[in-house]
Order: sequence, then C-alpha cells, then structure tokens
Amino acid sequence: MSSRLVQIKDHLLSQGQPSVQEKNADDVVIVSAYRSAMAKGFKGGFKDVNSDYLLYQFLKEFIERLPAPIKENKEMIEEVACGNVLNPGAGATEHRAACLASGLPYSTPFVAINRQCSSGLTAVNDVANKIRAGQISVGLALGVESMSKNYGPKALGALSHEMKENKSASTCLIPMGITNENVSTQYKVSRQDQDKFAASSYQKAEEAVSKGFFRDEILPIELPDGRVIDTDEGPRKGVTAENLAQLRPAFIKEKGVTTAGNASQISDGVAGVLLTRRSVANSLNLPVLAKYVSFQAVGVPPEIMGVGPAYAIPKVLSDCHLKVDDVTVFEINEAFAGQALYCIQKLGIPLSKVNPHGGAIALGHPLGCTGARQVATILRELKAGEVGVVSMCIGTGMGAAAVFVRE
Repeated sequence: MSSRLVQIKDHLLSQGQPSVQEKNADDVVIVSAYRSAMAKGFKGGFKDVNSDYLLYQFLKEFIERLPAPIKENKEMIEEVACGNVLNPGAGATEHRAACLASGLPYSTPFVAINRQCSSGLTAVNDVANKIRAGQISVGLALGVESMSKNYGPKALGALSHEMKENKSASTCLIPMGITNENVSTQYKVSRQDQDKFAASSYQKAEEAVSKGFFRDEILPIELPDGRVIDTDEGPRKGVTAENLAQLRPAFIKEKGVTTAGNASQISDGVAGVLLTRRSVANSLNLPVLAKYVSFQAVGVPPEIMGVGPAYAIPKVLSDCHLKVDDVTVFEINEAFAGQALYCIQKLGIPLSKVNPHGGAIALGHPLGCTGARQVATILRELKAGEVGVVSMCIGTGMGAAAVFVRE
C-alpha cells in the first residue's frame, strides 16, 4: 500500500471511522465489469439494431467470461436490474427477453430502471442494496441504450396541460442544451474554457484507443450481417480547442457557448457489472475487482440540472468520511463541457484526476448505459487500494455519485 493510502487510512481511523479500504465478509464487491464499444448514434455500427439485440449479444459474451462457478450455474444470479431511458417502459419487456435469449434462466427476475442519465449507475446501486439487505447474494446490473432507434423529439416525454401551467413542473421540459447555457451564464464558464476541456477529452480518448487501454473492458458485439464492433467510434484524431472554436452554437445563436464539439455525443452502447457479497466471492474463489462502498442521488433545479455532481459527490464522500483529496480518479460524465467544468471547479478537483482516458464528449453518452460503462472504465484506471468516484448530472434536475475501492 502506498504511503498516501496509509496516511488516508490512519487519518480515518484516528477519527474513529472505519476505512473504506477495510475488508469485511458482508462487503458488496464487483467480480466482473465490461462494456461494449460506444457506437455513433444514427450513423455508427449499431444504428440498425435495437437495444434488445445489443443486450442479447453483450450478455452472451459477458456470460462466457463469468467465473466458472457462476458461468456453470447461472441460476446463482438472483436478480437482473437494467438501466434504460428511451425505450417505452424502460425496455422492461424486450430486455427481459434478451436476458432469456442469452441463456439466463427464467427463474432470475428482471427489473427495468429509468433515472435518466444515471440509470446504469442506479442499477448498480439497486443490486448492491439487495445484496446488503440479504434479499440476494449475486446480482447483475446492466445499462443499455439505442439512441439511434429511440432518440428524437419525444425523448423528453410530454406534460399535461396542468403541468405546463405550473412554473416549477414546466422546468422539467427545458432542453438539456439550454440547461448548459444556463449553467455557463450563471457561473461564468467561458466558451474558450469549454472548448479547451472538450479538446482534452478527445485527446485523452484518442490516445487511450490508440494504446489499447479500452481493449480489456470492451466485449465484441456481432451484428446480424456478421460484422463485429469492438472499438469506440467517437474519438477523433487531431481535435484541438482551436478547431472546436470554429463550430457554431447549437442552441443559442451568436452568444451561445454549447456546440456539437463540446457536448456529449449521441451514442449506442451496453455495459454490465456483476456484484456479490465478499463472503460469497471468497467461498466460491471468485476474483474480487473492487468494493462497492456507497451511492447518493440529489435533486437540483431542473433549469441548471448540470450542477448535479457538484452536490452528489460531496454527499456520497461525506457518507464515506472521505474528502476530494482521498479520491484517485473521478469519472464525471461529460454531458456538456460547461456543466462538467463547473462541478470540477466548485469541488476543487484537479483536472488530472478527472476522466483520465476521456469522457462522454469524446466517447459518447448512450443514456441508460453510461453509469455502468463508467464503472467498467474506472476499475481499469484504479490501482489496488485506490478510491474512485463515478458521477453524473441527470435530466429534470438531479445528480448521482458512487464510491468504489479497487482491490
């Protein structure tokens, strides 16, 4: 253990609080975490298949890589929770069908979860809570989205006349891009800083792809025509703040600061995280990748929904008796450069700790998938004993964050 980690542990123990690095039999732990490549919405590799097909193909590969005791006894998976935003009913029918088609037994129940952009991470929390409560011993958290098939003018939903007439309720329909303009204006986040941040995301992601950093976390998806997609399609070479500055504002003409270059990409993708209790992992000799520590969600004004991580992260860190300095890596979803920068600056997080291999601006943001994708990514970014935080803003005015410790 590094001297820094020893200092953290000693500080926490001196305060009479247990260290997040402690290992106990009833800990919730992660034994497997993977994702698909993130494909470009409407024109990428997954544009012609729906989310049930993506999930089916992903699960076949995911199950094949499960530790032998579970792969050979799939009925040990006692719950599947799947995050999804855009499908009718959050995909409850078609995603249950995909689970069955992939070989999971009918005896394993399924729940569809929609908390917008945090749906994948909320699915992880849902499974973890059921393990902690003793309802189950092993559970699978998933996140999947086909924005190509389901994103459009009706994506925000519809409000009744009475809700539209209510000032507070009507703010839930403010377009996401406008909420970023509001954050940028209210907190004085400049277009120049946003383009610089976005360019850095592209540069980090392009380097990660070229060096094969994501190879271990990506499972190949075979398409009906036999093609295989196994590489992220969003990262581009040669992106600079200067060439991003040439793009026109997407939501407010002339004075707007949000563009196609400094906002998250519309994407398709799927990810999964298998969790269990440490005592179960030990008894079955399962590999323990990380310890799930805590999760929190908060509400914020819908008109500035992007500030969510600035409030969710302190809340979950407080639960764990941690400070920003105790965290090695923050995976903060880049819905927009403006809101992400505001949260990072408000919390005093060094940019070097944030999305070290790029974020949603470069990789893409398949809404229901993102939270689970971030978990699969951060586990490869952390070293043994290090603490990581996954966080995102959430449409209609919320934020979520979770803490993990790599083992």
